[in-house]
Amino acid sequence: MFYFLFPFMVAYSLPNILMAAAAIIPAVYLLVRVYKMDEIEKEPKSLIGKLIIMGILSAVASIFTETIGNALINESTLFGKFLMYFVVVALSEEGFKYLFLKKGSWADPNFNYQFDGVVYAVSVSLGFALWENICYVFSYGFSTALVRAVTAVPGHACFGVFMGTWYGMAKRYSNEGNEEKADRCRKAAVFLPVLAHGAYDFIASMEGDYGWIVFIVFIAGMFYYTNRLIKQDSAADVRIG
Repeated sequence: MFYFLFPFMVAYSLPNILMAAAAIIPAVYLLVRVYKMDEIEKEPKSLIGKLIIMGILSAVASIFTETIGNALINESTLFGKFLMYFVVVALSEEGFKYLFLKKGSWADPNFNYQFDGVVYAVSVSLGFALWENICYVFSYGFSTALVRAVTAVPGHACFGVFMGTWYGMAKRYSNEGNEEKADRCRKAAVFLPVLAHGAYDFIASMEGDYGWIVFIVFIAGMFYYTNRLIKQDSAADVRIG
């Protein structure tokens, strides 16, 4: 959830600057890493900047749906947790990311390679994570930044890779005139990140002695799979426009 709608209004001071840096650096690092893997034709930095802003806007938009969900759903039950994490949080956040991603890149003439979809989706996802991280860090302090640097921020990057893989395929099929396959890929570009995001939040909420072990195993497995997926996507990049 978001606890500061305008974190940039916090007074300037060295501790605040350090906390802001701790919130921003993980997202920037991951974005640069993905950007460098786009080896055939680099995307314009102006487009990447626009998509980062789109990600921030998607974070702001999700505040409203999550606020309504919090008011309506009882998280004390298993079904309530499922609704909250998979529908209210995951579907609204990943859904808004996809809407802003498509709005900002689908018709752009630079979207001419399949791997571009991954770069674009990760840019939106890390714009979202950047804003969210700043909100959390200024709410809970520097220690939160350290935890989120190895969990939530890379998590959003993973969701972006899942979204971008299928988004790039959707663009390729659409350019080929195969709208049936393009539509299936667009749906997968939303469904798979929602599934991964919902599972991430649901497992993170588990109680008991072994809850944290399950969470670590899940994160490690997701990071490993995503790393392999993005390398495969980069190596198999093809021109689509």
